[in-house]
Amino acid sequence: MVAILGHESYFSCSAFKTSFYFLLPDFVFMIPKSFYRRIEGELTELEKSSLLRTVPEVDFGADKELVFKGKRLLNLASNDYLGLSKDQSLATAAIKAVEQYGCGSAASRLVTGNFRLYDELERELAAFKEQEDSMLFTSGYAANLAIMDSFAGRRTVVFSDKLNHASILDGIRMSGARQVRYRHNDIAHLKKRMEASKDADEKLLVTDTIFSMDGDLAYLEEIADLCDFYDTMLVVDEAHAEGVFGSGKGIAHERGLVRRVDLHMGAFSKGFGSLGGAVSGRKDLISYLRNKGRSFVFSTALSPAVIGANLAALRMVAEDPSRGDKLLHMSRDVKTYLESCGFDCGQSESQIIPVILGDNETALTARDRLIEAGIYAAAIRPPTVPEGTARLRLSLRADLTEVDLQKIKAAFGGLKAELEK
Repeated sequence: MVAILGHESYFSCSAFKTSFYFLLPDFVFMIPKSFYRRIEGELTELEKSSLLRTVPEVDFGADKELVFKGKRLLNLASNDYLGLSKDQSLATAAIKAVEQYGCGSAASRLVTGNFRLYDELERELAAFKEQEDSMLFTSGYAANLAIMDSFAGRRTVVFSDKLNHASILDGIRMSGARQVRYRHNDIAHLKKRMEASKDADEKLLVTDTIFSMDGDLAYLEEIADLCDFYDTMLVVDEAHAEGVFGSGKGIAHERGLVRRVDLHMGAFSKGFGSLGGAVSGRKDLISYLRNKGRSFVFSTALSPAVIGANLAALRMVAEDPSRGDKLLHMSRDVKTYLESCGFDCGQSESQIIPVILGDNETALTARDRLIEAGIYAAAIRPPTVPEGTARLRLSLRADLTEVDLQKIKAAFGGLKAELEK
């Protein structure tokens, strides 16, 4: 027997031919040596580089105040931008849906997983987004996989911003399309790339409208112009914009580009405070997606509770979009203060504010100092962001009070002084 120190536990193991047996209190399982060496080596390297990810000990993680290791902290890490996840009207709608339809959908939408509320939500979402049709997915990730897998193929060139979300990149890889990435928000570089591929059989451009780690906005007007000129399908990911920009409808709506975008992807898991992804567009495009999107066809439908909450959230935002305006106003105020302290907040123009610190250790230290000051902010490190740009990612929320904002400013003022020692 050889004792092996794991990252979280002690393992007892013995070599048998080409495999290791691991003996834990209630389990016996076997891993081939080749896999074990790679796994152990990569975990060790991640730990040395301060990049090993673990699930944090948090409770009430969507609330304005979460509990971290028994301590209540102001939550600047969730994507509950409008503070709707604990709204009583969403909870009431979810409970009512469960009482009427049960806890689970029990099948794909295309089998028996559909119910009246699902159809109602899709109709109201399409009207809200000013599109002909909408369809729901189990997550925004699944929605992006389906879009790329359905509309892109081996004859397709897909132009993609270098900082697009991982779900977009994964979808492109799955599709077999030729991916052409352009420098982040560099329209001149994009034009050069599109000119070089102008004779491709099919061309598609996909971009986040708000980039999730930087909080900056895509140059959507210029992108739409290039797509028109080069006869390119345009897909936008509005996951972080919905509920906040354009009366809650997103950047395309705010910029008057609703009719120039072919597919509008969004999510109920952020500004709407619930769960699930969605795609809106022309009726024929949505019909095609329903038939070709494997992450839709082969997934069990969202639960009635989720659909009930989503419908309530959508109606709240449609009736009163002022929460988004309030959030953007306070975000500008906080960013101005942080920059006055000397922090690098990049080009953020949204409720997502990066505090770029550079190396991984500094980001982790800064996170810990904020925890001591009663604030929880996420430390974001490579590969989620480029090397040398480790940061704190602040996600502000509309239910922050003036007292909360003063607490944030005081904490970051103290952090700056600490980092400069």
